[in-house]
Amino acid sequence: MGYQRSGRRTRRTEPGRGGYAAQMATEYTSVSSPLRAARVANSVAFAVQGFFLAVVLTELPQEKERFHLTDTLILVAVVLISLLAAAGSVVAEHLAVRWSSRAALRIGLGLIAVTGLGAAVSPNTGVLFAALGGYGVAVGIVDASTNMQAVFIQHGYGRIVLSSFYGAWSAGSILGALFVSGCEKLHVTLGEALATAAIVVLVAGQGFGSRLLGTRQAESEPGEQGRAGILPLRAYFVFGVAMALVFAVDLAVGNWSALYLKDDLASTSATAALALAAYQGASLITRLTGDLWVRRFGPRAVVRVSAVVGAVGLAVVVAAPGPITALIGFLIAGIGLPVIAPLCFSEVGELTGGRGLDAVIARLNLFNYAGTLVGGGVVGGLADATTRRAGFAIPLVFAVILIFAARFFHARATVAPQVDAAE
Repeated sequence: MGYQRSGRRTRRTEPGRGGYAAQMATEYTSVSSPLRAARVANSVAFAVQGFFLAVVLTELPQEKERFHLTDTLILVAVVLISLLAAAGSVVAEHLAVRWSSRAALRIGLGLIAVTGLGAAVSPNTGVLFAALGGYGVAVGIVDASTNMQAVFIQHGYGRIVLSSFYGAWSAGSILGALFVSGCEKLHVTLGEALATAAIVVLVAGQGFGSRLLGTRQAESEPGEQGRAGILPLRAYFVFGVAMALVFAVDLAVGNWSALYLKDDLASTSATAALALAAYQGASLITRLTGDLWVRRFGPRAVVRVSAVVGAVGLAVVVAAPGPITALIGFLIAGIGLPVIAPLCFSEVGELTGGRGLDAVIARLNLFNYAGTLVGGGVVGGLADATTRRAGFAIPLVFAVILIFAARFFHARATVAPQVDAAE
């Protein structure tokens, strides 16, 4: 047992799960400017990722109308994006190990902008699907690399901060959904809306990318060396499956909520776009306050209560007689479930570090796409065969399963020690 000085806290460390769980010993003092700048930059990356995904998803009714897409073709597009996003996560691992997670993230954001512009000018379904395929790869790269950065930054802060990044994602998603709703009211074309959203991603990536943590600042720090390869396989699968269930619910809401309101509950396109805004609006509050709840009550209690609240909300969605009730259900579901995914990354982040952390996060992120395949594919398939109301019963079952999965999380919050990221 000994003491480490990080430049922000004095920590008393002792062996724990994964070999190095940390106990905070003195009060919080200060955080280095580069680390603070990296947190802002990574929050922006999360936000623009959520913004553009929300634009793509809430434009589904318009894309369906413009390109004469059937529900089956939309389902194929969702599965295609999910599979290619998994490939993108693998690409992110190689880019991060070869250069850094900062380089991987900047490449991914650039690719989102390029493929977004491609989708905006697509003259037919073939070109649209090609652009969406490239977008899927970009999504995987950005998802994996933003979470790599987030875990390293949390290590640098020495306290739970990971949920706040997902709060930024939710904020971006809300803006994306409201952006589409506004475009609908102003009669902005689908192509113009997608092109504008792509330019936003490009500008944000160029403006903030250089402030992210590079190799010397994160992956190669002495405090991170020697921690790779100690991740228990059981923990990897437990948190991976929990994350898959969360993202299955998340994508089911993102993919099918607008179509559920418009086609099944007879709402307008503008009202349908608000379903995702309601869900993400609630999730924004949950994720921005999630770190505080975890520090006070511990991950296990937070996951259990979040899953219960999410199950209640999804039950309301399934039983909704009209669009207003469904919007309330999506709002309730957003209060609970979205905080669980960052906790999965946070738990795994305690179990390894250094160069190994990049690879572990990228591989854990693959469960994200297993979940999206279920949320987009299975839920969509059932909805196509029956009704979207029946399709939303699957996310409800997943929320109930997550109630029981809470026991695998730490009872109390712990954060791995990390030397100053500015050294």
